[in-house]
Amino acid sequence: AGVAFAQSAAAPAAAAATQAPDALVKQISNEVLSEVKADKQIQSGDTKRILALVDQKILPHVDFAAMTRSAVGVHWKKATPEQQKRLQEEFKLLLVRTYSRAFTQVTPQTTLDFKPLGASTDPNKATVESEIKGAGQPVKVNYYLAKSTDSWKIVDLEVEAVRMGLSYRSQFSQVINANGIDGLINQLA
Repeated sequence: AGVAFAQSAAAPAAAAATQAPDALVKQISNEVLSEVKADKQIQSGDTKRILALVDQKILPHVDFAAMTRSAVGVHWKKATPEQQKRLQEEFKLLLVRTYSRAFTQVTPQTTLDFKPLGASTDPNKATVESEIKGAGQPVKVNYYLAKSTDSWKIVDLEVEAVRMGLSYRSQFSQVINANGIDGLINQLA
């Protein structure tokens, strides 16, 4: 795991900028899986360790503002920059808490299977389809990416046909309509 980190940290930024979306997702996913397999604290559900892994390996490749904006929907424009920042932080923690169970399901036999990258009608968007195979039924995970100025970024994630950004939108909208943006922040916290 330390070798994978050293290699990824030493890779020039230019290589990441030109990396194809499917290659980027494979690299991130394989690095994260290696780290999880090597870290018993993560496997036991240690939220601090999981959050550190997410911050180190995943978030640099995620347009989390876009993901949060999608989840908050039309209310995003009403939020102040400080509220937007807090929403992103709390939404990230919600996702980590919600999906930390997945890290506890990783076994030495867990593997990742990626489908060939399909053609896209928009050269600045891509969907990378994958399956996580382990002890139980395979879990389908699709990554939705958009090309930013210099690299591909993950803008949404779909787990077993549920889009993360979109799945929270109606819940968040109800809370915002009843209690405002700060009400949502407080509920997420």
